[in-house]
Amino acid sequence: MPDQMSRPLIRDRGEGGGSRHLEASMSEAGAPVIGILGTGDFSRSLARRLVASGYQVVVGSRNPKRSAALFPEEAEVTSQLEAASQADLVFVAVFPEHHSTLVELKPTLAGKTLVDVSNGLRINRGGPSNAEQLADLFPESCVVKGFNTISAWALQMGPRDGSRQIFLCGNSSRAKSSVMQLCRGMGFVPVDMGLLSSSLEIENLPLYLFPSWRVPIICTLSLFLFFYMYNFLRDVLQPYIMDGHNVFYKMPIELVNVTLPCVSLVMLSLVYLPGLCAAFLQLWWGTKYNRFPNWLDRWLTRRKQFGLCSFLCAALHAIYSLCLPLRKSARYKLLLAAQEIGEKTDVWNDSEVWRMELYLSVGIMALGLLALLAVTSLPSVGNAVNWREFSFIQSTLGYCALSMATLHTLLFGWDRAFKRAQYRFCLPPTFMLVLVLPVLVLLGRLALLLPCVARRLGQIRRGWERNRHIRFTLPDDCRNGLEDISDV
Repeated sequence: MPDQMSRPLIRDRGEGGGSRHLEASMSEAGAPVIGILGTGDFSRSLARRLVASGYQVVVGSRNPKRSAALFPEEAEVTSQLEAASQADLVFVAVFPEHHSTLVELKPTLAGKTLVDVSNGLRINRGGPSNAEQLADLFPESCVVKGFNTISAWALQMGPRDGSRQIFLCGNSSRAKSSVMQLCRGMGFVPVDMGLLSSSLEIENLPLYLFPSWRVPIICTLSLFLFFYMYNFLRDVLQPYIMDGHNVFYKMPIELVNVTLPCVSLVMLSLVYLPGLCAAFLQLWWGTKYNRFPNWLDRWLTRRKQFGLCSFLCAALHAIYSLCLPLRKSARYKLLLAAQEIGEKTDVWNDSEVWRMELYLSVGIMALGLLALLAVTSLPSVGNAVNWREFSFIQSTLGYCALSMATLHTLLFGWDRAFKRAQYRFCLPPTFMLVLVLPVLVLLGRLALLLPCVARRLGQIRRGWERNRHIRFTLPDDCRNGLEDISDV
């Protein structure tokens, strides 16, 4: 490496660049010189972040004169060979298919830390990863995989606008430590993922498309299609076939509005059903040390997504309901109703008035509790409460929301379940189908709250096992694990 003391503090860019370059003595004492090979969007954002963090940056380009204007004045843009010679730590920010063009830098990069920030075009399950290929290409260098899960925009704006975590892996502890120190200096939080063999997993992370949302979204869409077609058969097709009454205008608004709460209530029930299944399995096994089935394990980890889908459907139902009076059809129906009433003076129906008042009040309370659950599930909000508070909101208030939503549906049904006219095409009213799952969940919750069941489940979750004859009794004032017995 050239003698650092023999170079001037400020000099012009190489290759005719007109901007100035600040040397290492202008930055923090002992700070390493950071090299970047490549001049793409990510390289420019990385250079800006490093310069703003007080590091000396040298950028290697195949055409330094053309690329100089794209980088901050404090960063030196020079040839790739010169950048590799000056830098102590080098970011390889070129596409994987161009790694072979850097082979001539192998002697210069020997013994240095190379940070591979590349990603693949598609999910790679067989390997090898880009970082492993780079390590094979530069066997005398220490390759660290990192910075590939953060976007150029988030990197440029800083950790306040992007994820603070940077996943890193590498075979050299010294190289990883230096990159971790660099991450902290830039304001990010490094996460050590182990050896370089983990780089394939890190490279696949940015390519997944909502992996935890796939099943909840498919379930939501499937339920929506089922209930929409069920309501279409009962409310649109049956009047048209039996009486020749055309009500197809209901399809865009009214049918959707009737379908959304059905989906929301079933999805909310699916949030708490796996916890009940897990609790009853532990009671059946008499131990907490048996592993849950894979389907139940995956279901438990996706409860948050199920709950957010439920909240989305509930919020859309509220918006659709507010828009119902704005329709032309609603205005015509109001005029026709007024004409039919005519001279009648006694049109007040106490039963219907009370039903609607209670129906709306309980529905608003259910939506409010769902909104609280959705907000608390956000990481920024969840981190502001302790585990007891979070469990109380998500479990206790969650069951309150489920109870309110179930009562909202019961008030909608009122006495309609006992009217023969409601069984069109011999199909029961929609709300009767919807109530099956939430009622079962609420009954299961009540069963777990029975003192004998709750105490045994609490003992199991504190280590008691039926087959090993381990016996102990819980203190009378010990309630940990008994308040949220179905929360796994």
